[in-house]
Amino acid sequence: MQSIRENSTNAANLSQENSRATLPAWRQAGLRYYSYGFYLRQRYGTRVQRVSVDAGLTCPNVDGTVALGGCTFCDNRSFSPSRRIPRVNILEQIDEGIRRLKWRYPTCERFMAYFQPGSNTYGAISKIQPMFEAALNHPQIIALAVGTRPDCVPDEMLALLTNVAARTHLTVEYGMQTMHDRSLVWMNRGHDHQATIDAMQRSVGRGFELCAHIMLGLPGESRADMLASAREVARLGFDAVKIHNLYAVHGTPLAKQVQNGEVELIGRDDYVSVLVDFLELLPPSMVVERVSGDAPDKYFLGPTWCLDKPDVLRTIAAEFTRRDSWQGKQFGG
Repeated sequence: MQSIRENSTNAANLSQENSRATLPAWRQAGLRYYSYGFYLRQRYGTRVQRVSVDAGLTCPNVDGTVALGGCTFCDNRSFSPSRRIPRVNILEQIDEGIRRLKWRYPTCERFMAYFQPGSNTYGAISKIQPMFEAALNHPQIIALAVGTRPDCVPDEMLALLTNVAARTHLTVEYGMQTMHDRSLVWMNRGHDHQATIDAMQRSVGRGFELCAHIMLGLPGESRADMLASAREVARLGFDAVKIHNLYAVHGTPLAKQVQNGEVELIGRDDYVSVLVDFLELLPPSMVVERVSGDAPDKYFLGPTWCLDKPDVLRTIAAEFTRRDSWQGKQFGG
């Protein structure tokens, strides 16, 4: 006959097992947030790499439709590998991108075409649709990701994206950046936060995943402001989020502001602290596609700490451990 102590121990062990079984898979795997790599492996059972594709499209705050000069931080060459090389047709870009990726990941056979630089729903459907079709027809492409702005998705473009989503795994990335209109004005964005709200209301339920781009450390934004953006990302129903610190690349208005002492870029420890705060407020089901950002050396101005990605990731992990925390711990609180 089992003793009372043994029965109590067995009951406690069973309770712990049941509690663990209700955790999201990423937490059961020992992760502190729902990383994109974990999500892709869970979905496809293997490594999937993104291939940057340049559709040659611009933005309405570059061509003068809503503003001139583009975003104050933006040089597309610093963000996207495809815009740092001569542009060729979509299939040739994909083939070259796969060749480069396989040098680093020789066993990888599945790839996602990432329409990255510019606003990739800004233009005539007659021009954009054939480029999506070319990517869809590549034998090693199993998914598409389309980066764009929330003010660049008229209903007819959403209909095209809905059609693409019926044929493949599609993620549409909206450059929300922040929920605060004063910050959007500072960055010369050319739209307000209502544009993101409107885009989300018309996009949800169309069969494609929705990802928000968010910047932390924008001038004049307090910790409370940044965490308000976290709650807004959760409220709007995004499936995924890309987060990075504000950084400066040469040749941009932001670079001049940093060099003149008008803007101070966020430090590593402050960034990690607010990032973990931010992640604690997101739902556990939201995929975290990125937690920091940088640029190639020839373009990069600062802050230098974000160039050491392994150190940034270690510092983020250490902060989660110090707090005994995880993504979603404060969600709904």
